[in-house]
Amino acid sequence: MMRMHKLYHRLTLLSLSSPLSLPSNPSLLPLLPPLPRTLRYRTAANFTSMSTSRLSHITPLAAVSTEDSAGGASNGSVSPPSAADTFNDYEDDSTLGIGYRVPPPVIRDIVDAPPVPALSFSPHRDKIIFLKRRALPPLTELARPEEKLAGIRIDGHCNSRSRMSFYTGLGIHRILPDGTLGPEVEVHGFPEGAKINFVSWSPDARHLSFSVRVNEEDNNTSKLRVWIADVETGNARPLFQSPDVYLNAVFENYVWVDNSTLLVCTIPSTRGAPPKKPLVPGGPKIQTNEMKSVIQVRTYQDLLKDEYDEDLFDYYAISQLVLASLDGTTKNFGPPAVYTSLDPSPDEKYIMINSLHRPYSFIAPCGIFPKKVELWSADGKLVRELCDLPLAEDIPITSNSVRKGMRSINWRADKPSTLYWVETQDGGDAKVEVSPRDIIYSQPAEPLEGELPVILHKLDLRYGGISWCDDSLAFVYESWFKTRRIRTWVVSPGSQDVPPRILFDRSSEDVYSDPGSPMVRRTQDGTYIIAKIKKRDDEGRYILLKGSGATPEGNIPFLDLFDIHTGNKERIWESDKEKYFETVVALMSDQEEGDLQLDKLKILISKESKTENTQYYFVSWPDAKRVKVTNFPHPYPQLASLQKEMIRYQRKDGVQLTATLYLPPGYNPSTDGPLPCLVWSYPGEFKSKDAASQVRGSPNEFAGIGSTSPLLWLAQRFAILSGPTIPIIGEGKEEANDSYVEQLVASAEAAVEEVIRRGVAHPKKIAVGGHSYGAFMTANLLAHAPHLFCCGIARSGAYNRTLTPFGFQNEDRTLWEATNTYVEMSPFMSANKIKKPILLIHGEEDNNPGTLTMQSDRFFSALKGHGALCRLVILPYESHGYSSRESIMHVLWETGRWLHKYCVSNTSDAGEDTPDTVNENISKGTIDTESKVAAASGGGSKEDCDLEHEESHSLPRSSL
Repeated sequence: MMRMHKLYHRLTLLSLSSPLSLPSNPSLLPLLPPLPRTLRYRTAANFTSMSTSRLSHITPLAAVSTEDSAGGASNGSVSPPSAADTFNDYEDDSTLGIGYRVPPPVIRDIVDAPPVPALSFSPHRDKIIFLKRRALPPLTELARPEEKLAGIRIDGHCNSRSRMSFYTGLGIHRILPDGTLGPEVEVHGFPEGAKINFVSWSPDARHLSFSVRVNEEDNNTSKLRVWIADVETGNARPLFQSPDVYLNAVFENYVWVDNSTLLVCTIPSTRGAPPKKPLVPGGPKIQTNEMKSVIQVRTYQDLLKDEYDEDLFDYYAISQLVLASLDGTTKNFGPPAVYTSLDPSPDEKYIMINSLHRPYSFIAPCGIFPKKVELWSADGKLVRELCDLPLAEDIPITSNSVRKGMRSINWRADKPSTLYWVETQDGGDAKVEVSPRDIIYSQPAEPLEGELPVILHKLDLRYGGISWCDDSLAFVYESWFKTRRIRTWVVSPGSQDVPPRILFDRSSEDVYSDPGSPMVRRTQDGTYIIAKIKKRDDEGRYILLKGSGATPEGNIPFLDLFDIHTGNKERIWESDKEKYFETVVALMSDQEEGDLQLDKLKILISKESKTENTQYYFVSWPDAKRVKVTNFPHPYPQLASLQKEMIRYQRKDGVQLTATLYLPPGYNPSTDGPLPCLVWSYPGEFKSKDAASQVRGSPNEFAGIGSTSPLLWLAQRFAILSGPTIPIIGEGKEEANDSYVEQLVASAEAAVEEVIRRGVAHPKKIAVGGHSYGAFMTANLLAHAPHLFCCGIARSGAYNRTLTPFGFQNEDRTLWEATNTYVEMSPFMSANKIKKPILLIHGEEDNNPGTLTMQSDRFFSALKGHGALCRLVILPYESHGYSSRESIMHVLWETGRWLHKYCVSNTSDAGEDTPDTVNENISKGTIDTESKVAAASGGGSKEDCDLEHEESHSLPRSSL
């Protein structure tokens, strides 16, 4: 059987051609967020999500981008508007600061395009669900009351996470033998206007389950109820006969236990009204550290503040588990608790249940709360407690530090009911030198009396997951961030006498050497294991490795037949590298048990080019025959002839850099002259110059355009330099951030010089922008490289590193350990040096670690205090990324106005230092460290960074 697949998504903004057509940029979304590099039981390996236009590896909450714009000159597109015409909407400053504004129609029409449905294959790969959705939500939805507790935000009316997007309808298509789609079976029977969430397949693919909420103004009916639909007929009905049973979706919501039974987290029927906050507190708020413990935590927000918050958290988070059958019978399962995970065993006999309990923390989110893991029988009897982990406030901030005790507890995907887990040997502190560092254990669900856990493998780096196959084969992954080392071990779980051996040992930054990852197949139990391949008349032991195929010319994805014993590879499929970008999406021929025959292999691939949007094909062996599955129309024909080129250039220290240069449709540099240019990027860290110089991405990928993407400005005749790599390199024992400013400036100078050399960018009309850490980059560049840019746009950034004293991004030294670095990297400390116009935008309710709204407030005050030309826009109800239509449209209007006024119309020489002068001053040491510029780098384009995290350590070491 197969674990329920939960669908998580962000709104996509792509055009929908017709109700029965597939989307131009579909999302094949994961139905459950998987653990990194771990093939967890019942993870939907055939599902993946799309970032911009292309398919990527399984990524929950991935952004899919949008459409349409004006300005084509060929292929039937409209004539390109002039710069003056496209900016007319920004001329009137008389109403500045009054209400929400909207950008010109050429931009607005793109963002308002109807979103495409999300797509999901059935467990048997014979059907597709179309999950239909609406366009951008109105601001009124974001304005709904929410409780901010323990690092999460809760909608009390729905008893779920707040601001959930939703589906408006479900359509099912059968995949016919010839690869085409059968007629739509619309799921029906639920109330009109219903908001649908948590769609999942039953293990036998005969039913769908999903939640429904309606009439959100009514506190009762706005709560979520679980519904069931018959896949063949589309008939839907409530799972529970009683209308008073509601879903608690704050953490876990429900899972399929077998083909006809679900285990559901419900709101306890005995729960009364929410606790009331006392008018007079019972005493002061006290925290103490009289034991002199070393407790260092990142800059988290929305934390519990007092006993009332603890009670309120319990009120919303506590669930009563109910075992519900499709025939209507129900049974309470265990006591009420804060359940965070329900994981049935492959043989359906057991359910592993995670829960949180007090004492809670007031300084860190719920991920580090005390955690209990128990094993229950499928009929509701407690079998045993696996562990009860204490509060983990003391996890060091150093990369690769983890929680003490059992962690990553999972079911073996190749066994009926065998558990495995990891235990650290260094106390969870990555600074402690010890061998081994992690030990992987395995044990049956119900061990015999006196039967101890078996040591499966010992690791000297940090555990990173397991891919299971059978007793003779499993891949174990380990890695170490400081050195970027990553290793893959081959182990024989059922043979103690077969020693483990290293299969791959490489740098995680070295994308050229990436051998790929094993393709997995679905078992009859619904789990996913490494697919073993058999060649006719060949006794070799083969698996399939699919990879991105990074090369100096760009990514060329591949599929290799790999001999486990000899290490020999045979490339059986490779992307067209001349014009197209193709990727392997899923294995489609895994319906039978045993090894898969190579001559009967069938896969699903995607195919796209610079100007052709993504289409899907079945590829079947032995002759690799292709059958086209989709025929999507172009999502934004106005920009169908936009020009895209992956360019390479060199930094002064010899580091090779790359960027994607976009030019408007019909643009000719020899006749049209240089354009205003927007540079949009996001820095990244590397341990070596060689790794930083490697090319990432493909020049043939289709250009997806998101709702706040810089590519929108192609419609207003801008050149866009998207994702120029800005590597911050710290080789050996050097810390990358200690030379952040110098490297940032050097990278930016190289990028600007290249677009000027090409004649596509006007030297006085180059703007720079970024989101989150890209905003931090933008402010630093305006402070330390004023000769490069005419203005900047910084969204949702952090500008004062003393406000994030216990690390940020990949910096795991504290403020007190690296004071100079924190100060010199902070553009706040150089506010007096910023002379170019800067637009600051921030969500008023930003809950991302490190990027609290106060960062922009205080930076603006510092700028204004020195007479800088600046503007601060705070978006009510918005968080780190912006989601409401009003906010997004206003952000685009503000951006357009800023670019028009301070980039397009810029004619001043400004009198800043020339690049040569600045470089000379830096080399001589005559510019102080606060005026040095950091080399910003990224691993690729950050076209739509709405969900990019300011800190990479949001909760990496203590997930629920």
